[in-house]
Amino acid sequence: MKLSIKDSKGNAAGELDVRFELIGDGRGTQAVHDTVVAYNAAQRSGNACTKTMGEVAGTGKKPWRQKGTGRARAGSFASPLWRGGGVVFGPKPRDFSKKVNKKVRDLALRKALSERLKAGDVVLIDDLKLSAPKTKDFVAVLQALGLTATPTSWSWARPTRRPTSPAATWPACSSRPPTWSTPTTCSSSTSWSSPRPASRRSRRASPSNQKGQSP
Repeated sequence: MKLSIKDSKGNAAGELDVRFELIGDGRGTQAVHDTVVAYNAAQRSGNACTKTMGEVAGTGKKPWRQKGTGRARAGSFASPLWRGGGVVFGPKPRDFSKKVNKKVRDLALRKALSERLKAGDVVLIDDLKLSAPKTKDFVAVLQALGLTATPTSWSWARPTRRPTSPAATWPACSSRPPTWSTPTTCSSSTSWSSPRPASRRSRRASPSNQKGQSP
């Protein structure tokens, strides 16, 4: 299968051969499902935590004697039946990640790419150059490529530096460059601090509020 390469004006600039065999029929559907489920599960933080009856802070004293009060018997303030007590079978920090075999991941990627290529959702551009990082110029490129009607995801093959991103201001686009780290620094020469009001204890202990003393 061959894909046409376009320039920023929408004109044909060449062709590119797909180097893998496209997957048809229903093969790979389960692999895509398993990979998506594993990806979504890995996004969970898994930091929900509750305290059991033994972890609740408090005394171990019996609230009241066993018999003679007329009330229901109770043996601990940390009982799960009480407000502020422990939680029975509550969540604890855990790892929700799922293992997906390498062959399954590769099959899922090939299946997803095959479906996108068959549907004609992949557009190749030889070089994307803008005279200035302006959204107006970027929208003109999208209109020339016919990509303004559907959400668009951009990806760079071999970036030499982090490109300017006017696509960030266009709601229908999301840029996905390869992984890089760009440190962000923020410095300010002026530090602002608002005066905190005096506490009630400090006002009470001030000489002006003490009896028998002149301010």
